Amino acid sequence: MTVSPRHQFLNLLQSILLFAGMAIIAWVIVSAIVGKSLAIAIVIGSMMGLLLSPGIPKRLLLNAYDARRLGRREFPEGVAILAELTRRAGLARVPELYYIPSQIPNAFALGSPDESAVCISDGLLQLMNQRELAGVLAHEISHIANRDLWIMGLADAMARAVSLASWIGQIILILNLPLILAGAAYVPWQVPLVLIFSPTIMALFQRALSRTREYDADRGGADLTGDPDGLASALLKLERRVGRMWEEMFLPGRRIPEPSLLRTHPPTQERVRRLRALSGPERPIKPSTPLTAPRPTRVSKPRFGPWGVYR
Repeated sequence: MTVSPRHQFLNLLQSILLFAGMAIIAWVIVSAIVGKSLAIAIVIGSMMGLLLSPGIPKRLLLNAYDARRLGRREFPEGVAILAELTRRAGLARVPELYYIPSQIPNAFALGSPDESAVCISDGLLQLMNQRELAGVLAHEISHIANRDLWIMGLADAMARAVSLASWIGQIILILNLPLILAGAAYVPWQVPLVLIFSPTIMALFQRALSRTREYDADRGGADLTGDPDGLASALLKLERRVGRMWEEMFLPGRRIPEPSLLRTHPPTQERVRRLRALSGPERPIKPSTPLTAPRPTRVSKPRFGPWGVYR
């Protein structure tokens, strides 16, 4: 699988838009706090730091999820599927495969094409068959091959930075409210609006970016396996299982409609519809046979772990 010129162009365009939007919002916020001259230096320095190292370090995330490395002896089926997908994607190096001892069905990728990892949870392995796991792993390999992780990590880091700056600005504004009301200090009316709404604007932009990347990764994963229905089946299983988990935790026996605007991933039904539109003659990379999952270790119930991760 090769990265299409369209995808490369979208990566570049979205990177430029992210930097421009972040720079404008950050400059307004920081200039309101420390003044315009110092704000320029702070914003430029922050931009360079985010560009060189966006997102959270891989090792830190692996530790936060209690992830352990899976080898061929522990999980030969998964390692073999990952190696074949890596070959088809044209990656120089097979991503490391990690196991997360969590009941939540989940899979995600970390790193760059040169040094990457794919994490799969115990809940996912208990739910998938070989064909569906191949679809899920192909989706993650597509993210790695298209360098989506860098741009998505950059978007996440930018959203977090804007949110932090917004909270600091609001606290300073509240502390100086007596001076403002007394007329001893002046704050342009645009500043409070930017402080309040900038995190929401960045979050919506981040969600739109995530949706675009997920659709592309679905298509890329289907190209790798030659089996769109395998990934579609996996998505439907995940939707049913994760939906039930949330209902049991908060509103047993009730459906909880999640507003489309708040979804970081596209609606499952739309993803499945697009995948099935790609379906041709079935040639799955693996049959629909049960997995021989690795032996579980201290599988935890859904909870918040270190650094705020939910597992």
